[in-house]
Amino acid sequence: MSAPDPFSSFADRDWQTNDPGEPVRLAMVGLGWWVRDEAIPAVEAGEFCETSVVVSSSREKAERVRDETPTAEHAITYEEYHDGVAADGYDAVYICTPNATHLEYVETAAELGKDVLCEKPMEASVERATRMVEVCEDRGVTLMVAYRMQTEPAVRRARELIRDGFVGDPILVQGHMSDSLLDLIPDPDQWRLDPELSGGCSLIDIGIYPLNTTRFLLDAEPVSVQGRTVSVHDAFSEVDEHVTFQIAFTGDVSAIYSASHNAYGTSYLKVLGSEGEVTLEPVFFPWDDREVVLRRGATVDRITFEQVDQMEEEFDYFGHSLQSGTEPTPDGRHGLRDVRTIEAVYESAEEGRWRSVPADDRLT
Repeated sequence: MSAPDPFSSFADRDWQTNDPGEPVRLAMVGLGWWVRDEAIPAVEAGEFCETSVVVSSSREKAERVRDETPTAEHAITYEEYHDGVAADGYDAVYICTPNATHLEYVETAAELGKDVLCEKPMEASVERATRMVEVCEDRGVTLMVAYRMQTEPAVRRARELIRDGFVGDPILVQGHMSDSLLDLIPDPDQWRLDPELSGGCSLIDIGIYPLNTTRFLLDAEPVSVQGRTVSVHDAFSEVDEHVTFQIAFTGDVSAIYSASHNAYGTSYLKVLGSEGEVTLEPVFFPWDDREVVLRRGATVDRITFEQVDQMEEEFDYFGHSLQSGTEPTPDGRHGLRDVRTIEAVYESAEEGRWRSVPADDRLT
């Protein structure tokens, strides 16, 4: 079996319908390492957005990042952001603060009439995620949740293959993501280990990757879940260190996932069907070169391709959506479904039984 045509070019942007216009000016809310090292450079390299305002709890940090960012004109504090300072200097916001604080920054953006790109998970509870969707819909602003896998070309091509019937009828999905959090961020007091700020740890932070990517690949939604969490290391005494969970999806698809913030770093997602198999490995980390493996019959094809910056693709997709007047697909209601699912997994782990996932059309 030769490599299918959809994999002839991984650089194509099947979502792009027009050339870049005037860049969408972004306020970067939260200046942790991810924003400084990944988001701001990705915006600078992209074509549809630019960083014009930086927002931090520390004025000194905000001014330092502004001075290091060629397009940034304003450096403001969180309080000033909520007061509307420099509101004329940006068109939209990218929110990358601790999970349980996203809502307050989204509410301010909506009140100011600014569109929103919010990091995943969109919030730490169903109640707060629901409020986020409601406030954006009430104010008529765009809310996109930052699922960079949905703009990752390897994932989009895999989705095409599955839709075209390469695997036959999807039957089983297996997914995993793990890293060593305390090696990446050597601070036992970091917010991800505080349940009040994070809403959890391994499941809500990285287990969401195989969950949401499966939804995107299969156009399927979670129906019921079962989960188990384990915490051994003292730093994870209040949050989940390791998690395994199963999900029954619409279309009679079953999935088995695992995630850990204290294990060897690796990631993969495998879709098994009645006629073949598609595996993305590695897939979820932006610094890994993604690879796609196709199996059908006795033949195995390993597809390599030119890599792209996942964050650059995500920001350009967001900017393109705003410039073209199209709604981004990972919107607030889409993100709310993940928060409902994650909450159900945590409840299942606590109760030791399967839990159903409420329908996503129920906001309250």
